[in-house]
Amino acid sequence: MTKTPDAPDTTVPGGTGPAVSPAALPQLRRRVQAVLVATQILGGLGIATGVALAAVLATEVSGTDALAGLASTATVAGPALLAMPLAALMARRGRRAGLVLAYLLGALGAGVAVLGAVVGSFPVLLIGLVGFGAGSSANLAARFAAADLAEPDRRARAISTVVWATTIGAVLGPNIAAPAGRSVAGLGIPVAAGPFLWAAVVFVVSAVVVAALLRPDPLLTARALAAADAGAAGEPPESRSLRAGLRAVRESPQARIALVTVAGSHAVMVSIMSMTPVALSHHGAGIELIGLVISVHIAGMYAFSPVMGWLADRLGRLAVIGLAVGLLGFAALLAGTAGASHTRVAAGLFVLGLGWSAGLVSGSALLTDSVPQAARAAVQGLSDTVMNTAAGLGGLAAGVIVSQVGYGPLNALAAALLLPMAALALRGVLRRA
Repeated sequence: MTKTPDAPDTTVPGGTGPAVSPAALPQLRRRVQAVLVATQILGGLGIATGVALAAVLATEVSGTDALAGLASTATVAGPALLAMPLAALMARRGRRAGLVLAYLLGALGAGVAVLGAVVGSFPVLLIGLVGFGAGSSANLAARFAAADLAEPDRRARAISTVVWATTIGAVLGPNIAAPAGRSVAGLGIPVAAGPFLWAAVVFVVSAVVVAALLRPDPLLTARALAAADAGAAGEPPESRSLRAGLRAVRESPQARIALVTVAGSHAVMVSIMSMTPVALSHHGAGIELIGLVISVHIAGMYAFSPVMGWLADRLGRLAVIGLAVGLLGFAALLAGTAGASHTRVAAGLFVLGLGWSAGLVSGSALLTDSVPQAARAAVQGLSDTVMNTAAGLGGLAAGVIVSQVGYGPLNALAAALLLPMAALALRGVLRRA
């Protein structure tokens, strides 16, 4: 193709779509965002429906609260294990290939989890929950897909819009957990496993939507546009490798702050949230009330993310990271001192969701800002690996802590994880002053 100043060669590599001109970008951004919003709603429905009862199902199958924390560990182990291979696939093939694979693995895992519950095998259940967590990988990766084509000064808002879309499915999910469980009772499937069967169907639908409609691929399109702007063929393939991503993080203090923020926020949230259903059940809460409390928590996570995105774009990423530290600490105080008060636990979980949203949106935007375009997919995969590994360890420790010393001390220990995040953010502010 002959390039002219009016018509740069922005053919999307890999045969994924026609040339995209800068003038066509606004329409393309809207279309990409619409597809991502639709799949976030579906994916959020599947994830939240299962997560609401993961710890309860693990307790039923294993027969002990001490192993309940392994359920949340397994669900975040899936994204942790998949994040880097998924990033490598996206770096080569684009966002669409990675998202489709993640949703299909999530569907397969949900089916295996149901099988584990039916046969009463705790190891099979955990294997299924690891695969089920792959659905979370898709929903997490979608926020970066939204940032691929966004203008830099609107990047946090683009991320937050896709995060917000999860609200609809995620809030509905826990509330339909009970009907989903009852719907399979006649099939010989335990009530607490029913939501996972429904999640499998939802993940398959999400994969089909992405495969059919996320065209042209946003990541490959962003690379083509960057290459056209530079008047070159683009970055060499080695600049997109995982090694290049690690090097980009080492060379950027801001990227390191972002990694700690995303990992810390997620670890604190998962540690507290994963054991809240068990704590509530010990104080007489039934499945409907547990579902309601988790819905309130998920509303805090997603419903106000556009506000966090707007604040991060207007006030700066570091300011919103500071807000995240304050909200997460206050949430731990509320939930940890709630005792038998279901209302106070719900309030704490709502604030916990707000803090997670502030940390995830600001940290993700700062991470994307801080590394070269070619290395972003690898760095984003590294971020999700670190984030989910930290959360997995937190969920594993949470079950042991609650079984040994209680839910209140769990919240206190989770709050202590905020100290490195606060220290690095303060150091970043002082460096800029």
